[in-house]
Amino acid sequence: MSYRIAADFFLVFHFLFIVFVLFGGLFTLRFRWAPAIHIPAATWGAFVEITGRLCPLTTIEVWLRRTAGDSGYSESFIEHYLYPIIYPDGLTRDLQLVFAAMVILLNVAIYGWVFHRRRKSRRP
Repeated sequence: MSYRIAADFFLVFHFLFIVFVLFGGLFTLRFRWAPAIHIPAATWGAFVEITGRLCPLTTIEVWLRRTAGDSGYSESFIEHYLYPIIYPDGLTRDLQLVFAAMVILLNVAIYGWVFHRRRKSRRP
């Protein structure tokens, strides 16, 4: 049972990481150090999508589920609701490239907006 709980933890962490990759640039409004963490995370997220690689969080989660005796994602409440968001049906290579473009464009827009706000607030 503890492996299943750990797998659920990694699934939730994976979901939060994806949200951070997409919207973490907004933390720069509050914390000046946020880009030091967010830019590498967003770069990694785009890299994984562009290259079609498997995220290490997925590998860990699958290993934990297999160790728990599960063969798939069918029993947990967390799995039921988060799995389709993280691993959508029909995920193709073209769709992965669309997701990568979304990550890049969304973050360029967020950082552009943050930069514009900061420049505007510094003007006398």
